[in-house]
Amino acid sequence: MNEAIRGIAIPFIGTSLGAALVFFMKREIKPLLQKALTGFAAGVMVAASVWSLLLPAIDQSSELGAWSFLPAAGGFWLGILFLLFLDKTVPHLHMNADTAEGTRAALSKNTMMLLAVTIHNIPEGMAVGVVYAGYLTGQPGITALGAMSLALGIAIQNLPEGAIISLPLHAQGMSRTRAFIGGVLTGAVEPLGAALMLLMARQLSPAMPWFLSFAAGAMLYVVVEELIPETAEPPHSNIGTLMFAAGFTLMMVLDVALG
Repeated sequence: MNEAIRGIAIPFIGTSLGAALVFFMKREIKPLLQKALTGFAAGVMVAASVWSLLLPAIDQSSELGAWSFLPAAGGFWLGILFLLFLDKTVPHLHMNADTAEGTRAALSKNTMMLLAVTIHNIPEGMAVGVVYAGYLTGQPGITALGAMSLALGIAIQNLPEGAIISLPLHAQGMSRTRAFIGGVLTGAVEPLGAALMLLMARQLSPAMPWFLSFAAGAMLYVVVEELIPETAEPPHSNIGTLMFAAGFTLMMVLDVALG
């Protein structure tokens, strides 16, 4: 259990370290660099969804024979619909956007930006928690190193993500300390979501393939809905695509080498 607790803390540490860059950098991240970091994060999330979540879900359903895809496909769609529900109900504002999404609410622009990133981080925390829950309950195909590779991969992509949150907040007039705290708080949902999955490990065990693929669907919703469009914003550049490939490759290597 101690190993799992350390594992679920790693992504949060990544976000916090990234948010701390607000104390050392004077200016907002340039658009080209932001595209690069966003593309990298998207690549990590896609690879993690495939190698750490969907493939283990299919492997664990092998007794279903030709229908072994069913829990992975069903859980995947439940994850998509869950994030769609949050997207439609929670008031939030995406980076570089002028119009808020979700239900109407009298919230500040900074608060809605923080809510947007918080929604983004929920499936990442769930993914780490579900994988560690699978490891603790002895699910086939899930190892301690495999769970750690997922936690490390998400932590690596959280480093630039934390900076993408805190630096714009400071550029809009928020103090460095408050911008740092805002960035840290958006990442706090990850260990909370992961801890909830761990507490429910025994209950999750019979339906583990569904929960693994649920987390995958939720993460891929974020990638397609938020991250990919941000890398394609004008002016045109291929840097987001190249960094997507770099993030995908890194997460794939981590999962295969450590899993």
